Amino acid sequence: MFHMKRIAIDMDDVLADTTVKIIQTINGLLDKNYSYEELMSNQLARELFLKDYLANNSFLWQPGFFLDVPIKEQAVEVVKKLSEKYEIFIVSAATEFPESLKEKLIWMKQHFPFISWTHIVFCGHKYMIQADYLIDDHEKNLKSFLGTPLLFTAPHNLHIGEYQRVDTWDSVANLLL
Repeated sequence: MFHMKRIAIDMDDVLADTTVKIIQTINGLLDKNYSYEELMSNQLARELFLKDYLANNSFLWQPGFFLDVPIKEQAVEVVKKLSEKYEIFIVSAATEFPESLKEKLIWMKQHFPFISWTHIVFCGHKYMIQADYLIDDHEKNLKSFLGTPLLFTAPHNLHIGEYQRVDTWDSVANLLL
């Protein structure tokens, strides 16, 4: 029997522009004006933002934060095309933020109604995930992965050089479609 290749896809900063929402929230709390573009291009800004974020990130544990995170450009279109050729699993370390579990399911149903709840996995660690590809923004998830790891570019991973990098969903499409 033929088995489709499987792609495991992270949610935060891969499907969802979580850093954009975090920046907006930090800017509102601290009356700052960080921008995603600035964090992508300026290491000092990244360091200052990280300090502010680590000291003020309790909102991640509060109800409502994950409900309206913006979606990455081209994510829906590319994942839909991938799902015609691959078995897709959404894999999120959501258990760190218990309030996010229901919110992430609602978010997925809203943006990716073609992905069944049976293909959404919430876990603390991703090392037990078996797939041909893992698209993730965190090195900790990629380094124990046995398939082909793909690092989705985000401000917090620009210093990492040892993985194949995908910057956008268009680059994922070019690689896997």
